[in-house]
Amino acid sequence: MGRHLHFDCFSGVSGDMVLGALVSAGLSWTSLVDGLKRLQLRGYRLRKREVHRGALPAIKVDVIVQQGFQRPLTLARIRKILADSALPGPVKERSRSVFDRLAEAEGVAHGVDQKDVHFHEVGVVDSFIDVVGGVLGCYLLNATRMTSSPINVGAGFIQTSHGLLPVPGPAVAALAKGIPIYADGPRCELATPTGVALLRTLVSEFGPLPTMKSMAVGYGAGDHNPDGWPNVLRLFLEEEPTSVMSQTERMIQIDTNLDDLSPQAYEYVMEQLFQVGAVDVVLAPVVMKKSRPGVMLSCLAAEDRTDAVMEVLFQETTTLGVRLHEVHRRVLTRRFVPVTIQGGVVRMKVAEVGAGWEKTAPEYEDCKAIAQRTGRPLKTVMEEALMVYRQGLKKTRTTTRGRA
Repeated sequence: MGRHLHFDCFSGVSGDMVLGALVSAGLSWTSLVDGLKRLQLRGYRLRKREVHRGALPAIKVDVIVQQGFQRPLTLARIRKILADSALPGPVKERSRSVFDRLAEAEGVAHGVDQKDVHFHEVGVVDSFIDVVGGVLGCYLLNATRMTSSPINVGAGFIQTSHGLLPVPGPAVAALAKGIPIYADGPRCELATPTGVALLRTLVSEFGPLPTMKSMAVGYGAGDHNPDGWPNVLRLFLEEEPTSVMSQTERMIQIDTNLDDLSPQAYEYVMEQLFQVGAVDVVLAPVVMKKSRPGVMLSCLAAEDRTDAVMEVLFQETTTLGVRLHEVHRRVLTRRFVPVTIQGGVVRMKVAEVGAGWEKTAPEYEDCKAIAQRTGRPLKTVMEEALMVYRQGLKKTRTTTRGRA
């Protein structure tokens, strides 16, 4: 039986916060420490301690460094360390994907090619352990679905080796493209590049807390302890049902007909609806009274997001009324598997159909970003991602049969 993890990033996210939250939610400390030994890195030891951040008790995981790397790491060196390790295959692949995302973001932020990026932020043992430990922890917890709230990135300015920078810094801003972020609380950096890169790689959906039967709640502490502010990452954990066909959700469908809204506004309206929690938005041409052509705008949302969806419709469109219907949605269990292709990392959306069958599709936004950056046709990028995933799946099945 797999598990669903939901990261509540009301005070941002960092690598050590992810580790602390996983341990607090039930990850075996011994399994984590022993598992990280497979990375075959020396010069550090792990320590966990109970702390308070504001009014909340939390777990703080520290990496005590005795001897770090002599110089910042290149992406090629990081990939070699991972390839030479004895970590499980999925942990190697996802850890590499995190570093690929970090390299891409640092390259965009500082105007250099991805392969020429030197990881000043992950060029020491503690940050390396944070990345691999976070991926390994989710693997050890058998997390088959991971979701996250919007990320609080903080506010103000931070002092870096590149000078004074606004919050979020350039790397976090690049990593956060396409996912919901906001600023609240103390004027400091709350989300680090490592933390955001971990969530971008591991998480399949960003949005409000989904309906779930929480079995455990964990709190992971960051280094900062602002006065009166609970600087922790909260993690909800639930057991996923064993049947892939048993996940039925109660939803609200909100419909309205429009015939006097400028077509230019539809894209913005849809973006706003998704941002407030709509899980689906559809535009369909209709013929209205007096044979006037129009558009039916239909949204699907959880019951607790219905008011927010209606507020967008009333504020951003010309409608004077909407129709509400209670519906039930049955969904397949899904997970995201990152694959590396020419030009970057693509998340593959994988749905279990049952009887050993699955449906697979590359994430459009990832493919679009690679196509825009490299100049390659979008169709070619999507086809390559699917081919790489299938090759990896075939290799895994061949290895499994060989061991049997």
